Amino acid sequence: MNRLDRIELIGNEVALLWADGTEQYILMERLRAASPSAENTGERDLVGRKFGGTDQKAYPGVTVRGWKPVGGYALQFDFSDGHNTGLYTFDYLKHLGAGGEAAS
Repeated sequence: MNRLDRIELIGNEVALLWADGTEQYILMERLRAASPSAENTGERDLVGRKFGGTDQKAYPGVTVRGWKPVGGYALQFDFSDGHNTGLYTFDYLKHLGAGGEAAS
């Protein structure tokens, strides 16, 4: 599991410093679009049918206003558009910072 040592807001990016010394920068708009919340990705029933979610892929001008830690494994961001329900695990953040695809 990845361990986050430090997080800062720099301009329109979230800067992450990992315990292994890796630094990553994620655009705030990308972070909002990649929210793993049910509001963004929807929810699936027992047979895999998707309910809810959004097709919106861009959030121009949305910024991060703050965050709070969730246990020792995730962050919950507070975005300027009012969204604040996604739990970004450290592994997911590291994946996003490396250019990986968002949750679907």
